[in-house]
Amino acid sequence: MTTAILALALLSPVSASIAETGVAETGVERLPLTVSTGAGPHEFRVEVADESAERSRGLMGREQLAEDAGMLFLYSREKAGDSGFWMYNTLIPLDIAFIDGEGHIVSTHTMMPCVSEAPARCPVTRPGEPYRAALEVNAGLFEELGIKLGDCVAWPGHKARCE
Repeated sequence: MTTAILALALLSPVSASIAETGVAETGVERLPLTVSTGAGPHEFRVEVADESAERSRGLMGREQLAEDAGMLFLYSREKAGDSGFWMYNTLIPLDIAFIDGEGHIVSTHTMMPCVSEAPARCPVTRPGEPYRAALEVNAGLFEELGIKLGDCVAWPGHKARCE
């Protein structure tokens, strides 16, 4: 009996940390992402939302986000500049960077949680420029780190043209 309990304890997923596994609390894989700025690179560990359901859910319901964490929304085709993001059921304020196909930031915004129970009453944040990806992090982080338009974003599987 003692051997069985010990074996279960050793196999428990609780014993592995996110840093070791690359998996966030949500069970979603986290990947390294680098934003190259004039002041140097800034490293993040991001969850990737590359399927419609994941993109729709986004960071809804999260009560906090680690300082180096975020969510990267990926699209297989370029999105029009008038399509955007809302904060329905999102509990924390976020910064968002819209990223073009070459990896450059084309627009940034700070988004506040929407308190309306009606999704249609939540404002939509639109970049005004075409984009292929978007990065959400804690609000105020872009300003704090000096991340701005034209900075370059790279992640595994994406050949950013950071020059």
